Amino acid sequence: MIAEALAAIRRPSHKPEPGMADWLESWHIDIWLLALLLAVATLGVFVQYSASGHSIEGVISQSERVLLGLVVMAAIAQTPPDLFRTVAPWLYLGTLLLLVLVELLGDHAKGAQRWLDLGVVRFQPSEFMKLAMPTTVAAFLHLRRLPPSLFTIGITLFIVALPSALIAKQPDLGTALLIVAGGGFALFLAGLQWRWMLGAAAALGAAAPVLWTHLQEYQRQRILTLLDPESDPLGAGYHITQSMIAIGSGGTFGKGWLKGTQAKLDFLPEAHTDFIFAVYSEELGFLGVMLLLVLYLAIVGRCLWIAARAQDTFQRLLAGSLAMTFFIYVFINMGMVIGLLPVVGVPLPLVSYGGTSAVSLLAGFGILMSIHTHRKLIAN
Repeated sequence: MIAEALAAIRRPSHKPEPGMADWLESWHIDIWLLALLLAVATLGVFVQYSASGHSIEGVISQSERVLLGLVVMAAIAQTPPDLFRTVAPWLYLGTLLLLVLVELLGDHAKGAQRWLDLGVVRFQPSEFMKLAMPTTVAAFLHLRRLPPSLFTIGITLFIVALPSALIAKQPDLGTALLIVAGGGFALFLAGLQWRWMLGAAAALGAAAPVLWTHLQEYQRQRILTLLDPESDPLGAGYHITQSMIAIGSGGTFGKGWLKGTQAKLDFLPEAHTDFIFAVYSEELGFLGVMLLLVLYLAIVGRCLWIAARAQDTFQRLLAGSLAMTFFIYVFINMGMVIGLLPVVGVPLPLVSYGGTSAVSLLAGFGILMSIHTHRKLIAN
């Protein structure tokens, strides 16, 4: 009787109340990934306030876009991963049709034809292709023997090249590179042999003179400016020079939030979009940059961990491709702002001002959460 009494004391009289983590998991939300994304988005809102000239309207607008993206992410996370594979061809073809409509009827702005204006909403179909491309390539490779044969590689390259060419023609070279990366990473993770990659690199190098002649004049100028920004410091090299001045002037600890001068005095172009990393670096310094880099690397690491634990080839290729494409986002933006890459107009994820870009990014994380949380439910 004494033993039974002691056992009753040790045994809880009722089940503990479910916590926040349990509630989020029941809604297929990965709490670690969500926390990291919210941390980056919060930093983005603070730097937006400074970069936009202390405009509360800009902060509210950015917050609304991120909130919309989070809602879309949560909705997509409820979808079983197998459904993504089923709809992948239709998503690809539908987005490809929208890109053709952009070419025929697209709205012009700042010398580019990238938007469709439906009256109620104005959006960039190319953002949808950032999700359609890795999903389609992963679904295609899922049905093939791996590592991919030469025929499979050829078909995959055609799938990637068609929308990429339409997007580059808009012109939007930055987004086209991200589309190529999305499909290319899926092909690489499928076991693409090194000899094919080296051959592709050699072919690209041989075709460089031909590709150069097909670039827009401003694109060629950006490449020349990258090689020698000091050759025209008041002209073509002005923007990147001012960006590097802003980053360097931040020092170790930065000038302090709202105390940056390069953006405030209008030296920086597109301070709230493409060059927001320069604003961030000037105000928060080296330590602030390291914090942001740690958050980004933690997001990529979590996504790759999800990819490694995925249950089939399609899910592994899709999750890995989305993770590495997110890394390319960060790499290209920071690289162009510090003068290591040409300026191609790629936003800094969840920090730069932008609606369609933020929603498409968070939608991708919704797919990753779906792959992770549905796996756990099946395993249990």
